[in-house]
Amino acid sequence: MPTGNRSDIDRLAKLLDTQFKLPGTNFRFGLDGIIGLIPGIGDTVSGGLGLYIIHRARQEGASGGLIARMIWNLLVDTLLGAIPLVGDLFDFAHKANAKNARLLQEYLDRHASEHAKPVGRGTA
Repeated sequence: MPTGNRSDIDRLAKLLDTQFKLPGTNFRFGLDGIIGLIPGIGDTVSGGLGLYIIHRARQEGASGGLIARMIWNLLVDTLLGAIPLVGDLFDFAHKANAKNARLLQEYLDRHASEHAKPVGRGTA
């Protein structure tokens, strides 16, 4: 059942992927990269947080194909992020949560326009 309020998804995606800016650059990062630095559990914790976005996408009525794509984005982020050193750099660059939030917004925008009632048509 669509809730119509996605602000929680957007806030979480921003917090996890783009909340902070490296001074003097345009490079943005979030808690996903920072939490991912914790050996052993960091990527599991950040992956778990990212699952909330996918859960909310299901609540918003996202298609199975979109959910699968979002799971893939998060899985790649979580598994590759778990590789020592290289994975930590990957965590800062690959922004799965922001991608998933954007994919959901695009999906909802497409479906809203498909289901919009034409203006001026209807019964009087």
